[in-house]
Amino acid sequence: MRYSATLPRMLVALACCAALAVRADDIDVLDARLAASEEGLLLSADFAFDFSPRLSEAVANGVPLYFVVEFELTRPRWYWFDEDAASRSTQLRLSYHALSRQYRLSTGPLHQNFATLDEALDVLRRLRNWQVLDRSVALSGSSYEAAVRMRLDQAQLPRPLQLSALTNRELRLESSWRRFIFLPPRGPAGAAAPVAAPAAAPVPAGAPPAAAPASAAARDTQSGAGK
Repeated sequence: MRYSATLPRMLVALACCAALAVRADDIDVLDARLAASEEGLLLSADFAFDFSPRLSEAVANGVPLYFVVEFELTRPRWYWFDEDAASRSTQLRLSYHALSRQYRLSTGPLHQNFATLDEALDVLRRLRNWQVLDRSVALSGSSYEAAVRMRLDQAQLPRPLQLSALTNRELRLESSWRRFIFLPPRGPAGAAAPVAAPAAAPVPAGAPPAAAPASAAARDTQSGAGK
């Protein structure tokens, strides 16, 4: 009887240890913030994580690593389900080119080259000016809950590494959702109703900003000067 009573407790303890062993919460979201701009709503975030020797070796041997940053914006409603205002994701690709002996970080059509892995990781940890909402989307004056997280996309790993990731924690990187309250700035009266906005790639830190289109007033001034 004593053995049968002790066995369930041992099984529970072993299950807890196994859960801790496979836990992949190795990325910390240090800071996340939203800022309104002429283009729309921009997200910037800072992450903290370190590469395991296995991941560093994989990149150096030519295996590209894909990181996914996910963003959600919801408006809590006590009388119904929460309103989903936005849901976005973007992918960042880290690779190594043996011919140039440089690491490359790519996001959408943009990319940057780095002499060392540490330099590339420093930029990967800092997400800047990712447009998560278009300016045509109107938000109400009430507060919203924003959430962001980052994870290593294991589905993009080669098949042997995908299988190893099931039992090897060195091949897993993932953060919990970082949630914060966002109060949108007051927009003009009669703004358009919320609509789905297209996803936009984040701008890597240090990349030159794109040239902004000239305003109507500026175009009129230039036209008058040319007459």
